[in-house]
Amino acid sequence: MQDKTQLTIQIEGMHCASCVSRVQAVLTAIDGVETTSVNLAQESASISGSFNVKTVTDALTDSGYPALLDTVTLNISGLNCASCVSHAEQALSKVEGVLNNVVNLASETATVETIASNVKPSQLIAALQSIGYSASVGTSSTNNQHENKQQELEGLRRKTLVAALLTLPVFIVEMGGHFIPSFHHWVIQTIGQQTSWMIQCLLVTLVLAGPGRQFYKIGFKTLIKGRPDMNSLVAIGSSAAWIYSVVVTFLPELIPTDSRAVYFEAAAVIITLILLGRYFEAIAKGRTGSAIEKLIGLQPQTALVERHGIVTQELISDIQIDDVIHVKPGEKIATDGVVTRGSSFVDESMISGEALPVEKQTGNEVTGGTVNGAGNIAIRAIKVGDDTTLAQIIRLVQQAQGFSLPIQDSVNRITAWFVPIVLAVAAITILAWLLLGPEPAVTLALIAGVSVLIIACPCAMGLATPTSIMVGTGRAAELGVLFRKGTALQSLHDVGIIAMDKTGTLTEGSPMLTTIQTVNGYSNDQVIAIAAAVEELSEHPIAKAIVDAATKRNLPLPSIEDFQSITGLGARANVNGHTVLIGADRLLLENSVAFGSLKEVGIKLGEKGLTPIYVAIDNKVAAVLAVSDTIKQRTPTTIKTLQSLGLKIAMITGDNAGTAKAVADQLGIDHVIAEVLPEGKVDAIMSLGRDGHKVAFVGDGINDAPALACADVGIALGTGTDIAMESADVVLMSGDLYGVVNALELSKLTMQNIKQNLFWAFGYNALLIPIAAGVLYPALGLQLSPMLAAGAMALSSIFVVSNAMRLTKAGPFDDLEFKSSGSGRSNSTIAATSATT
Repeated sequence: MQDKTQLTIQIEGMHCASCVSRVQAVLTAIDGVETTSVNLAQESASISGSFNVKTVTDALTDSGYPALLDTVTLNISGLNCASCVSHAEQALSKVEGVLNNVVNLASETATVETIASNVKPSQLIAALQSIGYSASVGTSSTNNQHENKQQELEGLRRKTLVAALLTLPVFIVEMGGHFIPSFHHWVIQTIGQQTSWMIQCLLVTLVLAGPGRQFYKIGFKTLIKGRPDMNSLVAIGSSAAWIYSVVVTFLPELIPTDSRAVYFEAAAVIITLILLGRYFEAIAKGRTGSAIEKLIGLQPQTALVERHGIVTQELISDIQIDDVIHVKPGEKIATDGVVTRGSSFVDESMISGEALPVEKQTGNEVTGGTVNGAGNIAIRAIKVGDDTTLAQIIRLVQQAQGFSLPIQDSVNRITAWFVPIVLAVAAITILAWLLLGPEPAVTLALIAGVSVLIIACPCAMGLATPTSIMVGTGRAAELGVLFRKGTALQSLHDVGIIAMDKTGTLTEGSPMLTTIQTVNGYSNDQVIAIAAAVEELSEHPIAKAIVDAATKRNLPLPSIEDFQSITGLGARANVNGHTVLIGADRLLLENSVAFGSLKEVGIKLGEKGLTPIYVAIDNKVAAVLAVSDTIKQRTPTTIKTLQSLGLKIAMITGDNAGTAKAVADQLGIDHVIAEVLPEGKVDAIMSLGRDGHKVAFVGDGINDAPALACADVGIALGTGTDIAMESADVVLMSGDLYGVVNALELSKLTMQNIKQNLFWAFGYNALLIPIAAGVLYPALGLQLSPMLAAGAMALSSIFVVSNAMRLTKAGPFDDLEFKSSGSGRSNSTIAATSATT
């Protein structure tokens, strides 16, 4: 059985929603393809299943939407014979995404054709190394995505310019005569009408056969296969005007005398305006990926690397783990690492969204792409290449930008039928004019039919959602909010309850031991040493507080045996032959240990907002410890701001009820669920959502992972564990809880932006298709020109993309901007939405 494959393919030639529908249908029809997601803004498709990659690319090419391919050249060492060549070719062909490869024994090179962006040279090199050959990247004809976009833009600019130069004289000669009768008479008297039409025919034919050829090549191909797209509408409309004009010019006897007029200028202007629209659209679409480009631009190209006491300038790609990198003042840090010498303040704003530089000293970790301040530092590389934080952020943002929201599914279903319906409307329009229209009926029918075809191109529909997603998630990344799943944008918009973990989320997560009370003859130091010996094997913040207390007192820790972590309750171990229990009151209850006088002490500590931890030795209570965790500085503001937005706040914690209530009362939290195990957090979230509210959960620890995965939207703090972040839909890179507000507001603005785009795209067609068909002609004698239809269609797409670009200015949604009335809308939000209200 063939292994399952997941590919993201860059696709050429997609320009509208019908193109998306066509590509989706082609991919879905391929044997073995299980899921497909086509993104017009990124001009890509993501597919998964058990399929042959070559079959996919062939199907796309046949449909008129070829996959973007890369070619990589490798230099190979160790090739000696034809057998070596065969083995190398087989190894390369097994790499997912490789389509073809040719290994040349004479030049000791391999030329590998791959699906763009799916195969890295390092994967190809690793495949060859696995069978004993050394390889390196040689001369390559590969173009990265940015270069491809630049080439596409330059190609559109050139085609538009050529089309405009050829169209201009046709437009002047034909339209000039309509506006200036004397000019028309001058043309007739000098070159004659027939000669004028023949010149126009030549110039327009050059436009259609040259810059406009792409429309006919794809449009008629998809039409013949029964899946017409936007290119089909343009091809039919412009060629209809051209064919009619050619017949009038060379076979006039076939056309009634009253209908003998040429529309060469309409065919040429249609092509020119649509090319111009695509050019501006490509410029705007290129800007939607500006956030990704900024992130990619954060990484320097070279760095000062120290090896064996010698410092040399090295390419970033050559840096290896444990290399020592020297960073001068003002330089970008090359890769993730740990400071080994010196100290400085580092600007981490482009990674975390935090404006204030962060102090870094020996032992502190730094992130690649951040900017060093005034100090000289040396760092030891701990992550390189695709494993760095910056590379992971770029990957997450790209993945989120490629997702399709639920709202897009509805759009896709509509647009799948849109072009066939437009063709039917155009046919009915022509028939109605021929049967019911005044003379010259043929001419009026042609104008109306062509106008319907041209004005209804569904480009704006297809761009409405993905462009907003791209810009919204990109802007979020700049503010330190990573949407790991694009669908979280829509889900977060509908959330009614925000549930939060306490330790590390609402609080600093760095508790300190503040109180200890012992009984049964045990001393403070004795209990702390025993407790620290057990907790030293635990990763919980409370455990760390107890270990830190023993370290400060310089207490020697006894050896332990049979350590057992009891999830959500505490731990058990054997210390010098004694059974020790340490944890919450529930742990002692489960083991039938009597609290004695410490029960009341623990209750009072909890009422003060402290966390009581009990220690029992040989099934007898020995002490109660009190651990205090400071509430984060921005937590109160965050809670109030979220409540002002109309959201309910819940706290779900494993702490005892007294401590949880004290913290909740201090913060004004609406609902408290305390003393829950990790699996209990899942039940708590489900209970909060039973009344129909969508629930978001905010957490940071390993024990929060199930809750993050279960919630409608899981939000993890970037300062938390990797497991928590992998389980979440949204990651707040700075660890600042106020990032939840940024995430919510960006979600709302993005969804508003999508709805604005969809309203415009559908409203535009609903309004202008009837006008193009001629509904105003009986009353006002007005008929929409095909040239105006082409201009309106091009402007529609540009409007949608430009509207999405406004999201680049959204936020940050600082708490000082929220109105004191608690209206739930920041000034930034008002500014971002007022343009279309």
